[in-house]
Amino acid sequence: MKINFLLLSLLFVFTGCPKTKEAVAQKHALETEQRSYQIETVVSNLSNPWGMTWLPDGSMLITEKSGALIHFKDEIKTELKNVPDVYNRGQGGLLDIELHPNYSENGWIYITYASSEGDEDGGNTALIRCKLEGDSLTQIETLYKATPNTTRGQHFGSRIEFDNDGYLYFSIGERGDRDVNPQDITRDCGKIYRLNDDGSIPTDNPFVNEPNAKKAIFTFGNRNPQGMAKHPITGEIWIHEHGPKGGDEVNIIKKGANYGWPVISYGINYSGTKFTDETSRPGMEDPIHYWDPSIAPCGMAFVTSDKYPKWKGGLLIGSLKFNYVELLKLDGDKVIGRKKIAEDIGRVRNVKMGPDGYIYIAIEGQGIVKIIPN
Repeated sequence: MKINFLLLSLLFVFTGCPKTKEAVAQKHALETEQRSYQIETVVSNLSNPWGMTWLPDGSMLITEKSGALIHFKDEIKTELKNVPDVYNRGQGGLLDIELHPNYSENGWIYITYASSEGDEDGGNTALIRCKLEGDSLTQIETLYKATPNTTRGQHFGSRIEFDNDGYLYFSIGERGDRDVNPQDITRDCGKIYRLNDDGSIPTDNPFVNEPNAKKAIFTFGNRNPQGMAKHPITGEIWIHEHGPKGGDEVNIIKKGANYGWPVISYGINYSGTKFTDETSRPGMEDPIHYWDPSIAPCGMAFVTSDKYPKWKGGLLIGSLKFNYVELLKLDGDKVIGRKKIAEDIGRVRNVKMGPDGYIYIAIEGQGIVKIIPN
């Protein structure tokens, strides 16, 4: 018999009461970091650089949401061939890209994108792996394709990350169908998924024995995660996700956990009306940090380089709405401070640590820059 997790959560509501905003928000003054660095353009004239990664030779692979996959090497941009057709609508398109941890040995590249594959009109998020030979993708394998397709333009996710055990995680947003998808483990969307690197289902995934459940699901109750990173010390997978009006969140992924959307939230409807009065509930995960007002977070990276001694150990998160990168100062899994860096840089679509130890920022309508300390 299918377990209805929403009803189970309702049964537990009497055992606790919603926490106040002050109890969870960890309100901190947002300071502006004194400019002790230069911002240098690395790749110019990009439209919407969604994902980026580096090949062993130091060259870059960059996804443009419109569907182009660019190889940037020796100051030359080459558009790669044989890239799957994308469903370029709203927030959908060619999304994230990540190399296998053992790329030097196996050559596998992983990509998420909005795909129209399937019987219904529209599209939904897909995950593929492929190899690069010359200027063309080869050996393309579809590892996962969310269903059903829909013509809605919202909330495709999607980021990719590997953990220390070689498991592959990726996110899919709830596609704007908040009252149906995120709390139902028999449906795709509004979830974090975990696969083996070949696309098979790990035998210890949390819902492999639940009838009719989507076996790849690792967490549910997510809204639209567009940031994902592995903690450099604990190895935990951290995400951030867009809230509605208010209530963007940072969460740490736990096996089988319910992150509450839309039953609990610090956000409200864009119209200003409420859709829930609850910010916490037993059986659902509280965020370790939330933003109100929303910053529209996108891209996420831990600072791991000695090039930034004052920032090392912090968490970088791009802001689409306010055109800066936010640095969250951490004490374990507690946020104890906030700073704006690269202020007024433009709509930040991604932020990553490069193999050279520098921070790279992808900016809509501009390109990719890096931060060089003075």
